[in-house]
Amino acid sequence: MTISADERRTRITEAVRELGTVRVADLATRLGIPAVTVRRDVAALAESGRLNRSHGSVSLAAADPAAPVPAGERVIGMLVPTVGSYFDEVIAGARAAAAKAGARLVLGIAPYEARDDQEQAARLLDSGVDGLLLTPNWQPGGRAEDSAWLGRLPVPAVLVERRAAPESPGAELDSVVSDHRHGALLALRHLAALGHTSVLLAAREDTWTAHQVRTGYTAGAELLGLTAHPVIDLHRPGGGPADPALVAEKIAAAARKGTRAVLVHNDQDAIQLPPVLRSLGLDVPTDVALISYDDVFAALAAPPLTAVAPPKQAVGATALSLLLRRLGGEPDLPAHHIELLPSLKVRTSCGGAA
Repeated sequence: MTISADERRTRITEAVRELGTVRVADLATRLGIPAVTVRRDVAALAESGRLNRSHGSVSLAAADPAAPVPAGERVIGMLVPTVGSYFDEVIAGARAAAAKAGARLVLGIAPYEARDDQEQAARLLDSGVDGLLLTPNWQPGGRAEDSAWLGRLPVPAVLVERRAAPESPGAELDSVVSDHRHGALLALRHLAALGHTSVLLAAREDTWTAHQVRTGYTAGAELLGLTAHPVIDLHRPGGGPADPALVAEKIAAAARKGTRAVLVHNDQDAIQLPPVLRSLGLDVPTDVALISYDDVFAALAAPPLTAVAPPKQAVGATALSLLLRRLGGEPDLPAHHIELLPSLKVRTSCGGAA
């Protein structure tokens, strides 16, 4: 029996509401609808504002006003800068905690390039959420007034993987973050234990997390007595990622001078480096020890990359649980600033002693 486009799209929306973020191909398989048809319907749903698309995945754009809300059910809005990598795991942690507590999570996305956090948060509020999990697109050196809107939110909110500047209104909000400075220290400590006395850092400069990793690198190198170097910038001036060949050449030049260890933020940039370094006559890990930061794809590299693994799912779950406590009206509950420590996943990209 042929089903109408409206019925297909209703089934697609219901499946995405149940599954959260899901790959379009997996959605087609689950519903038994040809992938080409699902992609066409998803495009139409995205155009109407009911779904978000990103890198082959789809998620709810915001709470569906037509969706029935059981009496007493908490509806939590979650705003993230992207889906498809790091934040997929953060979302998964929050979603699991919401399901366990009988709450419903709805998702909004404010892409890194858009700078429209306040607008996207307003859309979630318009859908009737009881509270917000927020990951604003804050840049290093941003102005406190850029986050003034956080002080005017009509519902409780928890910052996720962000810590507001002390002088800003957001500083009084609850927050749950990975301690990325400690994560950088873990990587440096491991390299120092292998005998390295000098370590490079290759990192972007245009995200809050990258700024924390850079700060942790400088502080960690000083603490451990390692020689630090100017950071190799993975963000091309004017936008876009740096050319892996140029990055590899800088690493190779440092290796010729005796610095044979590098920490790279993040996985996507780190995975591209071993084959390029090999073309320059340097093997990972024999000639260069390499540690990645994020541990989203690091295990899939050749060779598998040792990686700093922020507790992504635990961050999402902890933030959701903290928000539900706040919504529960616990008396005298102080603002929480929670830091969760990353771990180091040791694989084969560091080799033995330097």
